[in-house]
Amino acid sequence: MTASAKGDVRSATVGLPARADRSGGPGGSPPRESALLAALQTVRDPELDEPITSLGFVASCTVSAGGDAEVRLRLPTYFCAPNFAYLMVADAYDAVCAVPGVRRAEILLEDHFASDVINGGVAAQAGFVQSFDGEAVSELDGLRADFLRKAVLAGTDQVCRPLLAAGTTPSELLGLTLGDLPPSVPLERLRQRRAELGLPAGDGAPLVIDPVTGDRVSRDAAPLHLRRARSTRIGIEANGGICRGMLRHRYEASGLGEEEQQ
Repeated sequence: MTASAKGDVRSATVGLPARADRSGGPGGSPPRESALLAALQTVRDPELDEPITSLGFVASCTVSAGGDAEVRLRLPTYFCAPNFAYLMVADAYDAVCAVPGVRRAEILLEDHFASDVINGGVAAQAGFVQSFDGEAVSELDGLRADFLRKAVLAGTDQVCRPLLAAGTTPSELLGLTLGDLPPSVPLERLRQRRAELGLPAGDGAPLVIDPVTGDRVSRDAAPLHLRRARSTRIGIEANGGICRGMLRHRYEASGLGEEEQQ
């Protein structure tokens, strides 16, 4: 694979005739840039489990009067893993295309060694294997699920730590359900990640579950499970800090949405 020169990228751009009427027809209004940015806030770095906006990965986001949207993405290094990058570009494309009024979406990953391949593959809806023909052996659904399971573990620690600090014992945690806890941002996030994996996420679901099977963790397995949850959270947060530092070193300007969410 030939590394792309800086700025030499082919865009992930596909016309959306089926969505053309979403602009409201003649005289209709295109979406505001804020609507595109709100859509991009739903796109997460798969490894860090954070929105690409809060991480500073969105360099620019514009939309024309005709509903043509353009998003430029950037990453902390030139050699960030291409599978992670592909997921983010593809998810950004899907998120922007879903905004009412968008007629055409153009997603540009810049300053990355595989920009041409990733942008062209997403534009052609080719999938990861076909895009990286001869190099990739499988699509990225399994990778996404693996990182979601890590996010469930990390989220479990975020929810359980305050309870343990307040005197709840590990054994008592095992008897709690999601509905036993007061609403909170970490709890809602945990529910969402579990739901994305098809794991129990309703009020009656156990708080502490195996992220693969969805079964309640046994009393004997609880100490190790809670330690794994804590170490997973620490690892994700540490990697997030490293990525933010590398991005600030690489680019002087903040990303769109970055300042508002920090």
